[in-house]
Amino acid sequence: MSEAQERVKGVLWGLAYGDRIGGPVRMACIVAESLVACRAFDPADLLARYLAWWQREGFDTGPTAAGVFSRLSQGWALEAAVQVVDRQAGGKTAGVNPAHRSAPLALAAFLPDEALAEAAQVEARLTHAHPLAGDVAAAVVRLCRALIRDMPWEDALAWAATGRRPETQDALYHHHDPLRLSRGGFAPEVLRAALYFLEREADFSTAMTAAVRFAGSANYCPILVGGIGGARWGLTAVQPLGAHPHPGLSPTLTALAEQLAATWRDSS
Repeated sequence: MSEAQERVKGVLWGLAYGDRIGGPVRMACIVAESLVACRAFDPADLLARYLAWWQREGFDTGPTAAGVFSRLSQGWALEAAVQVVDRQAGGKTAGVNPAHRSAPLALAAFLPDEALAEAAQVEARLTHAHPLAGDVAAAVVRLCRALIRDMPWEDALAWAATGRRPETQDALYHHHDPLRLSRGGFAPEVLRAALYFLEREADFSTAMTAAVRFAGSANYCPILVGGIGGARWGLTAVQPLGAHPHPGLSPTLTALAEQLAATWRDSS
C-alpha cells in the first residue's frame, strides 16, 4: 500500500474515531458511496442518497441539514428549502456539518486538485446557504488532499487558504492562541480549534485525546481532528486507538476506504 493510500484510509477511519455521536461520519460515508458509484462528484445523486438515509434513519446532522431534509421529504424544492431554513435561522447557517461530511472528496483521485474547492462548496449548498459553510469545507478538503500528497504541513495550510474568505484564512493562519478557541459549531471556529490540536500534538492519538477533552459533549472539533489527522498521519497512526465508537460501520468503512484508496493506485 502506497503512502497516499495509507493516508486516504486514515481520513475515513479518523472521521469515525472523531465522531462521538455518528451522523457526520455516516454522511461522509454517503459522500464516499456516491463518488465510488458515479466515479464523479454528482450532487443530484448525493442529495438523493442523503435524503434516503434521512428518511430511513438519519440523525445528528445538525439543525440546518435536518431542516432541509425534513422539507425535502415533504416535497419542497431544494432551493426553497435551503433558503427558508436559512431565513428562519436568521442567516446563521455557517455550521461545520459540510466540512465534516465532505472530506471524501479529497480521497477520490479522479477529482482534480483544481476542482476540489468548487465541489466542496456545491456540496455544502445542498443544505447550508451561508457561504462560510462551503468555504471552510473547501479548505478542509484541500488540506486533506495536500496532506495525502505528502505536502509539508505549512505548505498544505497555505494551499488550503488560497482563495478562501478572510474568516477561513484567519482560522488557517491564526490557530495558535488557546484563548481564541471555541467549542461551538461555527465552521471557522471549529477549524481553528481542530488545527490548534493537530499542530500542537505530536501524533494522532494525543491530538484526538486533547480535542475530545476540550470539546466535551460538543461533537464538532474532534471530527475535523479525525479527518485531517488521518490525512496527516495515515491509517497506521489511527488504528492503535482500538475500537472506534461505531463498530457497526466497520465493514462499510473498510470497503469504501479500499475503493477510494484504489483510485490512487489507478491514478499512478
